[in-house]
Amino acid sequence: MSVLSAVVSCPASKADISREFGKARVTYEGASRLQRLMGNTMLERLGRQTPLKGGQILDLGCGTGWFSRELANLEASECVTGMDLSLGMIEHAEAHSPPDIAWVVADAEAIPLPDQSCDLVFSNLMIQWCATPSQVLRECRRVLRPGGKLMVSTLLDGTLRELAQAWQRADPGQRHINRFESEATLRRSASQELPDADIETRTLRLPYESPLTLASELKQLGAGYKSADRRSTVTSPGRFRAMCQYYPAGPEEGVFASYEAAWVYWTCPDANDDTLIDK
Repeated sequence: MSVLSAVVSCPASKADISREFGKARVTYEGASRLQRLMGNTMLERLGRQTPLKGGQILDLGCGTGWFSRELANLEASECVTGMDLSLGMIEHAEAHSPPDIAWVVADAEAIPLPDQSCDLVFSNLMIQWCATPSQVLRECRRVLRPGGKLMVSTLLDGTLRELAQAWQRADPGQRHINRFESEATLRRSASQELPDADIETRTLRLPYESPLTLASELKQLGAGYKSADRRSTVTSPGRFRAMCQYYPAGPEEGVFASYEAAWVYWTCPDANDDTLIDK
């Protein structure tokens, strides 16, 4: 059992998740190194594939709209919809984007779009915040047209393991790191909902000046610990100092944080394919 899964946690409510990301709308883009790296990986793959059959694009979990704007620049793009759970994020995205992008506040587990209405569903580092990721994949499958493409990135168990280990020593018994699915669980969900999906995984290691710099970046992203069982009081400076002391040093100056990255790619088969029919 990994450190991240050693302590049982209660998922945060959707209202809490929406509020925390809304608070981070101004600082998010300046801190989103990992988000851009993983999203750009999907865009690069899209550029190597055959062109989309149509131009109806959904950016699911669009945040501040960074990739919504990138998707709107695609040659095949006709209509881009940015969708996010956070009203604050959507308001920020709309205020900083061209007027031809549509914006919707909605839950990814219940996408308010008709069946077979999208040619591309693009979702970058959103699904790990959902209580039921398999339901999100099911909804993505529902809204895709035959021949439509799905591109999803997420984080897996083992993400931020250095930070988790440091906190376990500095504050035993108190969880500080969000829950992430295991690779086996992701593969099982994808197999059930997206027959023949292509899944790629890789460990990404990003450098930071110090553990406090890492903690600050997570706060700027709105990606701090969101479980319902988190401590209601502010973590004391003494515990932060202890966490920094226990955080493993890098090979040179500064420290590294590990992210277990995963990408799910799927093309919707013909509508008469019986794999699309719920049993």
